[in-house]
Amino acid sequence: MAGMPKGRIVPIAAGGIAVAAVAVGGGLWWIDKQKYETTDNAFVAADKVTIAPLVDGYVAEVLVDDNQPVRPGQVLVRIDPATIKARLAQAQANAEALEAAVSAVDDKARLEQAMIAQRAAAVDSAHAQAKWADGEMNRYGSLAKEGWVSSQRAQTARNAQEQAVAGVGQAKAALEAERRAAQSLGSARNQSVAQAAAARAAAQQIGIDLSRTEVRAPVAGVVGARAVRVGQYVRPGGALMSIVPLADAYVVANFKETQVSRLRVGQPVEIHADAFGKHVIKGKVDSFAPATGAEFALIPVENAVGNFTKITQRLPVRIKIDRDQKLAGGLRPGLSLKVKVDVTRDTGPSFAESGAAPAQFARTGAQN
Repeated sequence: MAGMPKGRIVPIAAGGIAVAAVAVGGGLWWIDKQKYETTDNAFVAADKVTIAPLVDGYVAEVLVDDNQPVRPGQVLVRIDPATIKARLAQAQANAEALEAAVSAVDDKARLEQAMIAQRAAAVDSAHAQAKWADGEMNRYGSLAKEGWVSSQRAQTARNAQEQAVAGVGQAKAALEAERRAAQSLGSARNQSVAQAAAARAAAQQIGIDLSRTEVRAPVAGVVGARAVRVGQYVRPGGALMSIVPLADAYVVANFKETQVSRLRVGQPVEIHADAFGKHVIKGKVDSFAPATGAEFALIPVENAVGNFTKITQRLPVRIKIDRDQKLAGGLRPGLSLKVKVDVTRDTGPSFAESGAAPAQFARTGAQN
């Protein structure tokens, strides 16, 4: 540049520096693009649990506040149990009455067995009486023919014999009636036992309802969206609050369909949250969604139309957060994130491989 005017040296130098900066920046971008797949369409998610009562009634106590950590089984809300306690007492009394009815049937059955034995003895006695009367009739009949007794006496013996035979029939009929009564008691007992079992089951169900007046936390987490207040009337299924299990939070990153071919389960991920500035949280690819986000929309896109315009779709990718980090517990569902996946690591199955069903499941499905 010896003969070059000084006025041109500065622009040329600046241009050279700019070209060098562009080349370096382009090289770094190309290297980064080869090593990472990046998206800022990512957010924190958690499987929050909506707490709802299983019985209706007035709220007597609310034992937690907004944003309070809770443990599994901890009582969150108490519903006034007075009405259910009264129903339980009535159901238990009804069950006891029906159980007493079963005992009464058993007592009557034992009495019927004694009556059957008595009727059987009466049949034996009637048979003996008939046998004696038959002998008397034969004896007096022979004496009457020989003139030793009057015909009236022989007729009396015959009448006594006929009455004895009728007594045998009557005793047998009474015995059969007692036996049929005993059989009917068996059916009545089965009915009473069934009614008592139904009453006990009803009392047990009301007892379960009584235990459900204490609404407990099903999982560990933090209380949010608390809408219940003391004195409020609640019904089964109505939302009282939500519990967010922050310890089980994860990341959902929506990658373009042109990016997922290089993603594999287990690849390391750098997570950047706006809430934490430049701090980086580590994670790893956990799984791939079975369909794009558009397929799960309330109104799916209909592509079979004349004015179709191709739009690059995005596939939700679930990222597991490494829990041994200081900031991992600070991630809140809904926070926006930027994630970078190191695609140079050849770890688990790829996006394409993860969608293949195991052979045994495929065979089972084909057989069905």
